[in-house]
Amino acid sequence: MTQSVCIFGVTGSIGQSTLKILDRHPDKYTLFAVTAYSRIKELAQICKQYQPKIAVVPESKVDELRTELLALGVFDIEILAGEQGLITVAESSQVDIVMAAIVGAAGLLPTLAAIKAGKRVLLANKEALVMSGEIMMQAARDHHALLLPVDSEHNAIFQSLPQNYLNIERNGQPQLGVSQILLTASGGPFLNHTLEQLHAVTPQQACKHPNWSMGQKISVDSATLMNKGLELIEACHLFSISEHFVTVVIHPQSIIHSMVQYIDGSTLAQMGNPDMCTPIAHALAWPERLDTHVPALDLFTHSHLDFQQPDTQKFPALNLARQAMRDGGLAPTILNAANEIAVAAFLNLKIKFTTIPEVVEHTLNHVQNGSAQSIEAILDTDRLARDVAHQFVASAGG
Repeated sequence: MTQSVCIFGVTGSIGQSTLKILDRHPDKYTLFAVTAYSRIKELAQICKQYQPKIAVVPESKVDELRTELLALGVFDIEILAGEQGLITVAESSQVDIVMAAIVGAAGLLPTLAAIKAGKRVLLANKEALVMSGEIMMQAARDHHALLLPVDSEHNAIFQSLPQNYLNIERNGQPQLGVSQILLTASGGPFLNHTLEQLHAVTPQQACKHPNWSMGQKISVDSATLMNKGLELIEACHLFSISEHFVTVVIHPQSIIHSMVQYIDGSTLAQMGNPDMCTPIAHALAWPERLDTHVPALDLFTHSHLDFQQPDTQKFPALNLARQAMRDGGLAPTILNAANEIAVAAFLNLKIKFTTIPEVVEHTLNHVQNGSAQSIEAILDTDRLARDVAHQFVASAGG
């Protein structure tokens, strides 16, 4: 019996890596649905090669996709549009596994729909969990969904925790002998830059990650260390652990993907070459293992590993995220919304790199925090925070 897979964000780096795993295991997985936002030509080629039943694009891209598919001689793929189209495939009874790899807040409702439909959800969209962590985790429990982390760090933590760790009540306190989580970060392309140098960096430089091939938004987040801040919040929700039990460790080689420390002095680490196919394959097949094209780690080649504390003077985004998690409520939603606006402004040359955390801090200070007990409150606050961030960007300039 094969399992049916839906890939949200199939043209992105996570989507492409997922296709590599499906290619390697056609006896185990079939592709039922794919979605994309803007790379319509690439999506059409994927549809021709893999013949999914459904493709989902924004309303404005439906005609373009239909034209591209007709030009390729593809006539039997159903095209759905917009957020409702994403939710429809997420809830489909014909889908077993959903790869949630839509970037940003846009992935929230489709991911939540997949969870409420009781799917195996491979979570690569950290922003959705940052915005609605309590709601999403409760939905997973209520609907018996299997929510598995695909981010290399959270997947590493998952592999390093006791086997039944997620099945026990934790309420923010480490259990089963766990003392703390060590969340590793490469430090990004500007690890050794001075603060003065950071003022002048360009989007092109920020998107050149030293170890990973990623999209623009996550690459900039990695460069500001906001990505690690979002991952800290994600880890707190996934593993039901308070933020003061999560320590960020700069590890430039990206060989150790994260660690778990225990009360007996043990530290368990998950190591491997920096390739997203490894955590994707792990989440697809868990509790079994899949063979991948990723070579085993050569310890003689990678014989030197470095670790250091993050410099939060140069990279204040990490402390902003930690404080937002500490404040709770809607603060993580405000943080995420402001960051998305700030990163887009930086990529469009409207603000400097060092202005990104300023936009986030300003927005956190000017949007009222509150309870995050409903999706409506979360989405309303997300919109308000984006408006405030836009206004600050307009006043800040380059």
